[in-house]
Amino acid sequence: MRTIAIDIRLIGQNRTGDESVFRNLFREVLAIDRDNRYLLLTDRDDEKTFHVIIEALGMNGRLPDNAEVVTLHSGSRYTWNFVYLPIFFLRRKVDIFHTQYILPAFIPRRTKVVTHIHDVSFCAFPDFIGKSDRIFLSTFIPRTMRKSDLIIAPSDFTKAEIVRRYGKSAEQIAVVPNAVDPSFLTDPTIVDMERAALRNGLPESFVLSVGTMQPRKNIPLLVKAFAEIRKDFPDLSLVLIGSKGGRHYDTGIDEMIRETGIVDAVVFPGYVPQEDMPAVYGLSKMLVFPSLYEGFGIPLLEGFAAGAPVAASDIPPFREVGGEAVLYFDPTNVASCVESLYTLLTDANTRERCGRSGKERLVRYSWAESARALISCYESITSLKS
Repeated sequence: MRTIAIDIRLIGQNRTGDESVFRNLFREVLAIDRDNRYLLLTDRDDEKTFHVIIEALGMNGRLPDNAEVVTLHSGSRYTWNFVYLPIFFLRRKVDIFHTQYILPAFIPRRTKVVTHIHDVSFCAFPDFIGKSDRIFLSTFIPRTMRKSDLIIAPSDFTKAEIVRRYGKSAEQIAVVPNAVDPSFLTDPTIVDMERAALRNGLPESFVLSVGTMQPRKNIPLLVKAFAEIRKDFPDLSLVLIGSKGGRHYDTGIDEMIRETGIVDAVVFPGYVPQEDMPAVYGLSKMLVFPSLYEGFGIPLLEGFAAGAPVAASDIPPFREVGGEAVLYFDPTNVASCVESLYTLLTDANTRERCGRSGKERLVRYSWAESARALISCYESITSLKS
């Protein structure tokens, strides 16, 4: 029985993509794998945190017998990586350590390292993050690439980016695709939709955007395009789901809203509970995903699952995930975005085609299949000679 330690600190943090990935992926891993022992590493020990972890990763209110929550007290990400994790590895024999992006200062040679890299946007668009983060990432990401026995990427695009930008061997990168949260696999009822609309302050008719509000998400372009569309659809609103208080918030969003004079037409619900999200997508006229750079694009799949038409940037990862189910636009061209939005609002045939193609596309992605692929990765790296 291998002992596999997983860094699960982000579970319960009300984040978007990376928390969703670890929550869904490792819930399936724990449900499937009875041959390995799992140590779930967190930096908190309060009862609420344990409850959240068990609800997120357990089955029927409990974790499987081969899983254990381990608390490593830490005041910051620096002491976690440079003090507490090294001490943990000295005290406990661990065959595999699975984390994301940044490795601890010390890992025994006997421990294989698996690192999740969701995207390398910090490398593609370094000016979009703060100077301190740029220095931190440029210092430690190359070390992560060198010392990882295996990198997990969510798409062929991200795998190719890691090879191109960091020179990592393609053989040391495994693609484990993302999927949708199980809440999207059951259609919301009318009551669900009414409750979600009331609880989150949603307008009656709206275009939806979901995700962090960093500059690479390109929200100001969407705001400007929406302002043009609203001239023909004065009752339409724009709902931007994400945290305005998050790191690297794009202040250009607020500037563009003021500049275009649509303050009353833009709604910021803030964090929306996961159980409400399928209803929110279902209530929307469409999902718009205008990012300049992504590693995968889970909201595309969420839109497909909810039957919402999707307009998105014409970038490689979206083409890889969305195929022909998405209406693409040039993320640097407002007029191109306006055309896609207008088409989905007025062309019933295009809406129907996108919805049908989205459902067909969705069946390619499964957290259970991705969990099996990850377990196979664990088996492969521990079968290799050190």
